[in-house]
Amino acid sequence: MDRRHFLGAGIAGASALTFSSVWSQASPNFGVPSLPAPGFKRMKLGAMEVIALNDGATRRPLGEEFVRNAPLEQVKSLLASQNLPTDYVDIPYTPYLVLSGNTRFLIDTGFADNGPPTTGKVAGHLAALGLKPEDIDHVIISHYHGDHINGLRKKNGSLTYPKAKVHVPAPEHAFWFDDAKMNAAPPALKGAFENARRVIGAIPAEQLLRFEPGAELAPGIRAEAAFGHTPGMNLFTLSSEGQRFVYVADVTNIPSLFARSPDWAVSFDMDPEMARQTRRRVFDMLIKDNTTVGGFHFPFPAIGTMQAAGSGYAFQPLA
Repeated sequence: MDRRHFLGAGIAGASALTFSSVWSQASPNFGVPSLPAPGFKRMKLGAMEVIALNDGATRRPLGEEFVRNAPLEQVKSLLASQNLPTDYVDIPYTPYLVLSGNTRFLIDTGFADNGPPTTGKVAGHLAALGLKPEDIDHVIISHYHGDHINGLRKKNGSLTYPKAKVHVPAPEHAFWFDDAKMNAAPPALKGAFENARRVIGAIPAEQLLRFEPGAELAPGIRAEAAFGHTPGMNLFTLSSEGQRFVYVADVTNIPSLFARSPDWAVSFDMDPEMARQTRRRVFDMLIKDNTTVGGFHFPFPAIGTMQAAGSGYAFQPLA
């Protein structure tokens, strides 16, 4: 990704994801989002169990900048056709807990105690499941935007999951830790570089494991390149006893917009054209194989299937 891509892509979005409380500060007139209770959803996957853990949500005023290549009125029209509000969007955050034998994997983290007041709910859901942060054996990171990594550390700087190995995509890590790329980036993006280094940089070397796309991270958990939203984002396929679940991370932001109109670019997509190609490739595959899917910004319960809908796709939540 060169400077031209930076200037034309998700600069402000990536920077805002470093400290997403700016969203909540900008939206006092629209109230706060309703959060699910309970905020977790369990699903058996062969011998595994997949549990969606809602970390909360933020309410963001809907402005011209959110969908970067469509008129605001067209965006509002699509929301209205689905009986959704048109003045704001609610963006949920959903990490996933995977139980495989006696091993516990957390995929992406949310905010811990670093985010807006309507986030940071994962710890409570783990407690409701009878688990402590020390019980997490592995944390798997899809990409380095703040809402996916900030929960690795508490506000005081300590590791949230002190015993966990942290698995990160090698291409993603290489990008955000490249001094030349950080120095060449516009000022608006430097905060995202600094945040990635603050969160990831001090993780002990023996705990930080880099993986290449296509790697099997553990039996039944495989990574796959899903570049575009960020330079090195990966999705993860879970397989057990002939059943499959695919966590698509941020292949789409909220599906009511960016799955239904997959050629639209959310402001956070750093390479919008590559993100568009990845989105269509992944969703076509999911529909063809009738695979259960989850996504970080999917509406609760954030587990379901993708279906064809006009020229795009619709998310059908698990009942």
